Amino acid sequence: MVKLANGIFSWNSRAQKTVALSSTEAEYMSLSDTSRQLVWIKSLFTELGIKLSPIPLCGDNQGSIFMASNPVQEKCIKHIDIRYHYIREVVKDKKIELFFIDGSENPADMFTKNLGRIKFEKFRSQLGLEFYLSN
Repeated sequence: MVKLANGIFSWNSRAQKTVALSSTEAEYMSLSDTSRQLVWIKSLFTELGIKLSPIPLCGDNQGSIFMASNPVQEKCIKHIDIRYHYIREVVKDKKIELFFIDGSENPADMFTKNLGRIKFEKFRSQLGLEFYLSN
């Protein structure tokens, strides 16, 4: 999900197209897919004459953030499709900047998990979404 001015304006929730052998690989692939969207948004803003610093991208898996930030080819990830390594290029080029967010504080979980009422309401407000009753 992507936020601007404290409101969500882009999101995606779907089954991944590739089978991952671990949750770290699945998160790495998700970070890479999201980085492509962020680079497109950054390009759009540039065309509008708005220069942006590196766009922050948060993930709740430290292993996937490490893999994306360190372009050392490890034998345990050599089977991952090369298109997912695009994130390493955009991190190196400072188009995006990766940050860790604790899973319990990750509002994107709202799109992928069943949440209890308290967590749901907390994340809903973080997304800039509110529920109002009108008379």
